Amino acid sequence: MWTVLGQEPAVTLLKASLDRNRLSHAYILSGPTHVGKMTLALNLAQALNCQAEAPPCQECSSCHRIAAGQHPDVQIIVGEGERSRGEIGIDRIRSLQSSAFLHPYQGRCRVFIIDGADRLTREAANCLLKILEEPPINVFFLLLAAEPKGVLPTIRSRCQYLELRPMALGKVEMILLEHYSMTKDMAKLLARLSKGRLGWAITASSDNSLLEQRQQRLAELRALAKGDLHQRFAYASQMASQFHSHRGAVQEALGLWRDWWQDLLLIKAECPNLITNIDNENILIEEAEVFSLPQAKDFLSALETASWQLDQNANPRLVLEALMLSIPPWRRREGTEPLAQAG
Repeated sequence: MWTVLGQEPAVTLLKASLDRNRLSHAYILSGPTHVGKMTLALNLAQALNCQAEAPPCQECSSCHRIAAGQHPDVQIIVGEGERSRGEIGIDRIRSLQSSAFLHPYQGRCRVFIIDGADRLTREAANCLLKILEEPPINVFFLLLAAEPKGVLPTIRSRCQYLELRPMALGKVEMILLEHYSMTKDMAKLLARLSKGRLGWAITASSDNSLLEQRQQRLAELRALAKGDLHQRFAYASQMASQFHSHRGAVQEALGLWRDWWQDLLLIKAECPNLITNIDNENILIEEAEVFSLPQAKDFLSALETASWQLDQNANPRLVLEALMLSIPPWRRREGTEPLAQAG
């Protein structure tokens, strides 16, 4: 039984390739975080080593050990750094290279799952390329990438590409209601916030800290509209420092901000049923009266530009300070008092 949900096209293709014994030796599984890439990779590793007639059975010792991360023939390679969000260096790929030429210890195949193939260093990518060009028998490589363009083109050309897409929000909500025993309001909220990434919704359903951290971050970002330039630049400096150690957290914050300002546009367009932050609808309605439509559109554009510039490795402090200057001034409904300037 394949446990990944909402990725029927990818599962169908892999099952057909398994049935015909036409499986590629290397795959790139692409898609946003928490969309199901790791679950699908583990399911394929189980299917390759399952002891039952209809793999993956999820019941044999091999399937259980792979699911628990304890199978000696299935290795997961992740990056270094905070929350494993860093780069994958050449030493890890050299270790993979040595292991790949060993005979399977318990299963039929060796499977290497590289979680973050778009974060391989240039040296590590070239080292991996060598083994992809002449792969050992009964060895499979599964490369997981949120940004497939970050994978070396020569590596992409030697892998079969599978894109995993977010699920429809209604389907995420239905799964949460049927399998995770939550209220309809909570299922609806998590489905909206997940943007169709079922894995994120499931994690948030059991970890209240994710929603608490989100609310705290939203409060900080919203407060900047009322703050002076000193406060804004201090926040930009803090984010820039964080970017060097955990750039994913900074991009996540910008994503939260984009969702908020997009919701403001939807409120102003009288489409509240389409907003993401449905648990903050009253606050959004109040703020929508403060900012004009052109202001909201311009700041959304500035957020998109900042996110793109950070992806292009521009100076994070300069990018974020420019973004702070783009925040529309907070004005009282009955007045036109401008934002106080620092210094």
